[in-house]
Amino acid sequence: LSLLFQFNELLVVSDGAEARAGTISAPYNWFLPWKSVNGEEPPSDFFVQLDVLLEGIFEHRRFLDILQNFVLFEDERTGTVKKLAAYHQYHVVNKAIEATRQATGPEGDKRIGVVWHTQGSGKSLSMVCFTGKIARDQAMRNPTVVMLTDRNDLDSQLFGVFGACRELLRQEPAQAENRAQLRELLKREAGGVIFTTIQKFMPEERGDTFPQLSARRNIIVVADEAHRSQYDFIDGLARHLRDALPNASFIGFTGTPIEAADRNTPAVFGDYIDVYDIQRAVEDGATVRIYYENRLVQIELDPLEREIIDDEIADVTEGEEVEQTERIKRKWAAVEKLVGTEKRIEQVAEDIVQHWETRLETLTGKAMIVCMSRRICVDLYNAIIKLRPQWHDYDDKKGVLKVVMTGSATDPLEWQQHVRNKPRRQDLADRFKDPNDEFQIAIVRDMWLTGFDCPSLHTMYVDKPMRGHGLMQAIARVNRVFKDKPGGLIVDYIGLAADLKNALAEYTRSGGKGRPSFDQAEAVALMKDKYEIVQAMFHGFDLATAVAAPASQKTAAIVNGVEHILTLPPNSREQPEDRKKRYLESSTALKRAFALSVPHEDAIAIRDDVGYMLAVASVLNKVGGSTGGRTQFDVDTAIAQLVSRAVIPQGVIDLFAQAGIDRPDISLLSEEFLEEVQHMPQRNLAAEALQRLLLDQIRVRMTRNAVQARKFSEMLEEAIRRYQNRSIEAAQVILELIDLAREMREADQRGEKMGLSQDELAFYDALAENRSALDVLGDAQLRVIATELVLTVRRNTSIDWTVKESVKARLRVLVRRALRKYGYPPDLQEAAVQTVLQQAELLALEQAA
Repeated sequence: LSLLFQFNELLVVSDGAEARAGTISAPYNWFLPWKSVNGEEPPSDFFVQLDVLLEGIFEHRRFLDILQNFVLFEDERTGTVKKLAAYHQYHVVNKAIEATRQATGPEGDKRIGVVWHTQGSGKSLSMVCFTGKIARDQAMRNPTVVMLTDRNDLDSQLFGVFGACRELLRQEPAQAENRAQLRELLKREAGGVIFTTIQKFMPEERGDTFPQLSARRNIIVVADEAHRSQYDFIDGLARHLRDALPNASFIGFTGTPIEAADRNTPAVFGDYIDVYDIQRAVEDGATVRIYYENRLVQIELDPLEREIIDDEIADVTEGEEVEQTERIKRKWAAVEKLVGTEKRIEQVAEDIVQHWETRLETLTGKAMIVCMSRRICVDLYNAIIKLRPQWHDYDDKKGVLKVVMTGSATDPLEWQQHVRNKPRRQDLADRFKDPNDEFQIAIVRDMWLTGFDCPSLHTMYVDKPMRGHGLMQAIARVNRVFKDKPGGLIVDYIGLAADLKNALAEYTRSGGKGRPSFDQAEAVALMKDKYEIVQAMFHGFDLATAVAAPASQKTAAIVNGVEHILTLPPNSREQPEDRKKRYLESSTALKRAFALSVPHEDAIAIRDDVGYMLAVASVLNKVGGSTGGRTQFDVDTAIAQLVSRAVIPQGVIDLFAQAGIDRPDISLLSEEFLEEVQHMPQRNLAAEALQRLLLDQIRVRMTRNAVQARKFSEMLEEAIRRYQNRSIEAAQVILELIDLAREMREADQRGEKMGLSQDELAFYDALAENRSALDVLGDAQLRVIATELVLTVRRNTSIDWTVKESVKARLRVLVRRALRKYGYPPDLQEAAVQTVLQQAELLALEQAA
């Protein structure tokens, strides 16, 4: 089957109104809508997603463009993954291509522009698609693309992304290890994708001029988040870069907006090419919302020192530390000493452990702790493992908690276990990105805060002053989409609220919509609202007693809750299926809001109630076979994560165990089981469970006996329709479903009684579907025809017969010939031929399997 899909480039799923596109290796949450045909006109509130997607993707020139330039392959830990660009990535790349042609042309000013796509929305892959397409653009005449960052870790991360997509680039990217190698790489006549940090454009001697390496106009410098290092044209790196490449054109990619006071960025790069802000990313499902929780741990100061230190904390940020000025170094050291006191670190460690373990009761995944210095990273690690020694392991391949930092042999001895070279750090990164790996918590100072993509990361504990671009980039580590992850959470120990507020002001001034983060109080308010909605559906039911039921009675309590939800109130106009759907939707909304609110005290107060409500939802999901578009595994996993352990210690709910029934032999629908179901006190639950079992049986028959499956399906649909329309009660529908189950069980034994195999019986049913044929020919003759047809089909079908009309036509002739041979009524032959061919297809597929 996998061979069949090797050349499948994209998949579309739609129910006629909503529509999403993705690839064969993408999980469902990465099937995304295509919201704009031309990249300019935003759709109205009433647009039909399918219409926009069909016109936006499948217009023939655009479709060929997507196939050639916007399908990528990446080698990940789990294997090769195929990725399809989202609509915002497709449109921005083509806008950037056109801007590049203009900027590099004879009349161009060499300023291509700035792409502002919020963090987590696929900026790196947009850069890959841009580079791959511009490299093949005939107007550019085999350009050289220089990928520019201002930090080594960013350079390596971006180089890793491009290296994994080398097939799209049609060339192997090169990474300059030093200044000499950079000069050699840039002394070329054409082509190449070259990675470097801007610091490598430094002359050998201070005050010297950097030599000109190329005067070509088809050199494109792509700057990734390098705003602060691009503006010193007097004696800085920006001047040396332009001395080396005087006719190069510049484009900037950023996940954060240009600061309002920053007049340099437009002067260097040009104006915005495209903006994809937080609001659009969340609406499209490209990112999740970020929530903020303040858990400030006070720094203990003498009153005389407080005013001085408050000013210093306001000034000191990671961005300024990078500038390496002595004044900033001294300030940073002074504040670091106060933040990293032994007593305070112990307080932070204790709170993180308690907070994280409470989070794990509701949502599995990863956490990151951001500290102010390497010394604090190590001390915090020691404080945490003192509380949880089982989280520690010297082996890089084991352990729950790790410090990720660089260092040297001159560092203190106790630091050495945390100092790793580049390959070992990459191994840790691979472990951390694996959602199934036990490595849950990473302690960092500045590594992994930009350009690091870990979808299962949902909580960041921040104990380090940050602001501006650095703050926005850091908190965006938790906004990646992952399974049922409802949002990311930033837990603030240092006092980031004012800086977040300033970042928001800057963000909106720059034209961005949506908010970088939401106060956790909003999530708590939403949780309370959703809780009241679900609670109202238990009106008239003793919810408190059910929630407080001891473990021995918990199963019965959950079953009684299911029965209550399935029982309509008197005079209700609602249908049973609609009520069940409403409960499932409301409880899902509660589940998400609750996961965002933990460990707020208001969430803890209703944890057991929510756990019970979600346990009821889990059983309803199973009995109805409805999973809201997700697999049963996804549903069970979500419930296991979000239901309180005090309610369901085993995590996954067994429908039949909950109902107090020994697991039946579903394939036989034994008489003992049917008797057990008939006498269940929970009538609605029994009807739902039996309906699900019968549906499973019909699905099995659909692969063996088309006529039989169709007959039983119609009978089941009729019984359920009358039940849902409330023309019959639960007790009566149970009797009807039990009769149907017995008939299905007897049908399985018919072949043996008639001396026919299952395949022969299926063809017999196809021939006898018209009663008059049975009356004319008799039972014995139809059995002879059925046996001959099975032999005929087996001799004349192949794996690909369903797509070869010649094989179908031959089989049609042979079927007609057999029917005429045995005197099958001529007026019934055509219908019989179609039914037999349908059955022949099932037999051929079974043979192929």
